[in-house]
Amino acid sequence: MKRRTAREKALQALFQIDVSSAEPAIAIEHVLEGESSDEYLSKLVEGVVEQKSEIDQLITENLEKWTLDRLATVDRNLLRMATYELKYCKTEVPENVVLDEAIEIAKIFGDDQSSKFINGVLSKVKQKLLTD
Repeated sequence: MKRRTAREKALQALFQIDVSSAEPAIAIEHVLEGESSDEYLSKLVEGVVEQKSEIDQLITENLEKWTLDRLATVDRNLLRMATYELKYCKTEVPENVVLDEAIEIAKIFGDDQSSKFINGVLSKVKQKLLTD
C-alpha cells in the first residue's frame, strides 16, 4: 500500500475512533475492507491513539481563536495524524512531505478552507517542534 493510501485510510480510521470510540484494531479492519493490513497505517492509527493527549496539546497551542473540539472532525484528525508524523516519524518522513500530504488529503476529505487551515496550523506545529 502506498503511503498516501495508508494516510487516507488512517484518517478514516481515526475519524471512526473519534466519532464512535471504536477500538483502533476494529477501525483499521473496517477501513481496509478486506485488503491486507499495512504497517504504516497501523503505526499512524495506534501512534495517534497512544500519544493523543500530547498531540492534542501541541495542536491546541498552535490554534488561534479555535478550540480542538470546535474543529471539523476531518480537520482535527488530519492535524492529529500529521502532528504525530512530524513529532514521532522524523527519521522516516521529511517534514515537508508530511505537510504536503496533509494539505492534499485535506483537499480530498475536508471543505474548501481545510487545506489552508491545515497548512497554517501544521506550519506552526513544525516551527514549535524545531525550537523545542
